[in-house]
Amino acid sequence: MLSGWFLWFILIWVIILFSFFAIGGFFMFRKFLKRMPKEDGKSIMDWEDFYVDASLRLWTPAQKEFLEELVSPVPELFRDVARHKIAGKIGEIALSDMASQITFDHVIRGYIQATPKRDHKFLRKKLNQMEIDVRPYEHLF
Repeated sequence: MLSGWFLWFILIWVIILFSFFAIGGFFMFRKFLKRMPKEDGKSIMDWEDFYVDASLRLWTPAQKEFLEELVSPVPELFRDVARHKIAGKIGEIALSDMASQITFDHVIRGYIQATPKRDHKFLRKKLNQMEIDVRPYEHLF
């Protein structure tokens, strides 16, 4: 029979292992749901890829650098995913405006719309640090 400290060690280890599996499964399931096709036959991630590819020629080096500066507060582990999601939204906005190139206005609007509402306070802080007036974009927050 197991007893004493070894029993507690095994019990705690099982709880920790189960917790890690649950957390990992949650994030994998979220990714799975984003890959599920919608009514139009494309998933959310397919549309992001489409808008990034379609707007690739519209980006200038200044806008790419500006986007890099905006996503710099995002932890490095998640920065690539955030950059891709924001670039997809910026591309969608630029293509819907039929723009000949992406402007700083497109980048800011896409950045605001692609950022989850819970992160808007960090977004405002970053825009204030960069001395960007957010008053024209208040309706997007």
